[in-house]
Amino acid sequence: MKSPELPSAGHAEVRIVAADPEAARHVAEVLRGCFATTEARSYPAGADGGTRLQLTVDTTRIADPVRSWLLTSQSSRDDQTPTDDM
Repeated sequence: MKSPELPSAGHAEVRIVAADPEAARHVAEVLRGCFATTEARSYPAGADGGTRLQLTVDTTRIADPVRSWLLTSQSSRDDQTPTDDM
């Protein structure tokens, strides 16, 4: 049996399987809101119906809204002065 080809460093292959195509699309949209992704490829999930979406997530490129939140939360933590815990 041949091993599957691994994605390049910093990337992840994601497979979403759902009975409802809209549910699969919603999950893909959440991932797109967090990370740069490729366009989802859609396939039938099986004889009983359903949808399988596959996409590649680039974990090195955070989406803009998440990036700004991460940077804001990081800078506010850096600005805090340490206090003595008792």
